[in-house]
Amino acid sequence: MSATLSASTLLAVPLAPLVGSVFAGLFGTKFGGDHLGRRITHSLTILGVLVAFIISAMTLKSVVVDGAHFNETIYEWMTVGGLKMEIGFLIDGLTAMMMCVVTFVSLMVHIYTIGYMSDDDGYNRFFSYISLFTFSMLMLVMSNNMLQLFFGWEAVGLVSYLLIGFWFNRPTAIFANLKAFLVNRVGDFGFILGIGLIAAYSGTLNYGEAFSKADELAKIAFPGTEWMLITVICICLFIGAMGKSAQFPLHVWLPDSMEGPTPISALIHAATMVTAGIFMVARMSPLFELSDTALSFVLVIGAITALFMGFLGIIQNDIKRVVAYSTLSQLGYMTVALGASAYSAAVFHLMTHAFFKALLFLGAGSVIIGMHHNQDIRRMGGLRKYMPITWITSLIGSLALIGTPLFAGFYSKDTIIEAVHESHLWGSGFAYFAVLAGVFVTAFYSFRMYFLVFHGKERYDQNPDAHHDAHDDHHGHDDHHGPHESPWVVWLPLVLLAIPSVVIGFMTIQPMLYGDFFSGAIFIDETKHEAMKELAEAFHGPLAMALHGLTAAPFWLALAGVVLSWYMYLVNPALPAAIKRACGPIYRVLDNKYYMDWFNENVIARATRALGTGLWKGGDQGVIDGAIVNGSWKLVGRVAGAVRWLQSGYIYHYAFAMLLGIFVLMSYFVWFKR
Repeated sequence: MSATLSASTLLAVPLAPLVGSVFAGLFGTKFGGDHLGRRITHSLTILGVLVAFIISAMTLKSVVVDGAHFNETIYEWMTVGGLKMEIGFLIDGLTAMMMCVVTFVSLMVHIYTIGYMSDDDGYNRFFSYISLFTFSMLMLVMSNNMLQLFFGWEAVGLVSYLLIGFWFNRPTAIFANLKAFLVNRVGDFGFILGIGLIAAYSGTLNYGEAFSKADELAKIAFPGTEWMLITVICICLFIGAMGKSAQFPLHVWLPDSMEGPTPISALIHAATMVTAGIFMVARMSPLFELSDTALSFVLVIGAITALFMGFLGIIQNDIKRVVAYSTLSQLGYMTVALGASAYSAAVFHLMTHAFFKALLFLGAGSVIIGMHHNQDIRRMGGLRKYMPITWITSLIGSLALIGTPLFAGFYSKDTIIEAVHESHLWGSGFAYFAVLAGVFVTAFYSFRMYFLVFHGKERYDQNPDAHHDAHDDHHGHDDHHGPHESPWVVWLPLVLLAIPSVVIGFMTIQPMLYGDFFSGAIFIDETKHEAMKELAEAFHGPLAMALHGLTAAPFWLALAGVVLSWYMYLVNPALPAAIKRACGPIYRVLDNKYYMDWFNENVIARATRALGTGLWKGGDQGVIDGAIVNGSWKLVGRVAGAVRWLQSGYIYHYAFAMLLGIFVLMSYFVWFKR
């Protein structure tokens, strides 16, 4: 293919899932008369995502092999002054990789959904939603301007609201989707402020045009402060990423998003919504490179998230929530890499994480099916012999997650740790400790879940709800038999995701981190931020890196975490309960999630409500309605009421007024004009 790509072909990538979503939503649900059956509905939506994946793969090949590139406006919406608002695509290495990851994981989730949601009443509606979700994420990653970026950003937020609250008859689901929506609005407020500052000072929303003026923006001070404008812009943009990518303290929505069906948990946590913030910061690297203050802020926030969210995974007993907290922790690793100016390492981990995290979530869903909707890992055990495919693929996902040498997660995770170690930014010392300690924590809670689910004695009879769905998560599976392997439409995506979870890191680390794969897409000022340059000098191939990894601290920390979890949950299962009793206060803090939810509900929410009530009663009712609106007509009425007595119609009243006026004038001239 030539050095350019076809606009019409690229348009098919986001539009194919959109068409499938529209047909499924309009004609496959009660809203449109339910004219399409389940088979036609899932076939249409899967076909749309399959078309998007094939074109994305062809685009990636063109970008990598032929050096193809695309950066054009597709449609100009309007021009306000000199500010153009348009729809356009920017296709480079970063975008092409994201397109493939999003469409492949989405395709696996679509196939998996056939089995997981087989008898759910909202089957067709669910397929419509997940295809719309895929369209929204594709519009986000393919954009060449901030208006389209913001459209995709808000669209994934809206569809996630619909999906988290998919079972809208459950109060917990409604609470969870409202919580996600509100917390993301906080982050999005910062995001739109950042975009607004860029538009105001650069006069453009186009990436390339804005980046070309980055050096000029770096010389401007933010009005009324000693802060530099570029620092304020970058921090505002990152606040948006904190909401979407669930960074402390805006992380609170993500664990509750488990109220949605498992397929959407995989899609949100692996390849779409939560990775949007990481992608955005990497795309904005020409701006972030100009502010060490902003980078340090990113670094510290990511480190807090990576370590402290990992601690919460240790005490979780819901299989999906364990995986959810691992997502929070891994997002922290990606954010730490962004702060260390290792943008390519962050995006590389985004890619590897997408495969093994989707694998772990879908594996958890397979376990839930096999256990007849039981999600408590304390009521499982010994599933290895009943669910061999789910067992081996979950083991592969867990090994990739903890960074086992040669697995995908090893290459990206170890690169991040080394990049932070080589960073000299403020906060890098704490960040290095956090990501290193996080290796042990991740290995411990990951294999705690693995051992409790697949090994040890069978504990199904200890489940008080063994034949009841405590979560109303009905999929039409028989509840009257023991554990069993899931149908092929469920385990096939597990196998297909397990393959890249093993090999993708080994295959792509050279071009993505130390080649020119991201040239032109990611910018690093190597004179100030030398971390990736130093890593490139020490890199001698993926095999050598894996062999060296066997002697490095992360490997031994991960091994220690695995061994400790094996001992505590298989060899000496009484030990965890003893530790819980001995560390009661610490356990309560972790069980209450650092009291962040309590603080948000009892301090921030109440303060916000009090402020809103004060503005409503004092500002709206008192000042606007009372003083301005009602006060103005009352004043006019009183003045009119007084003045009307001067208009009586009697001549002697008017004569008296004239005499009074003459008297006043005479007095004035006598007393004041002497």
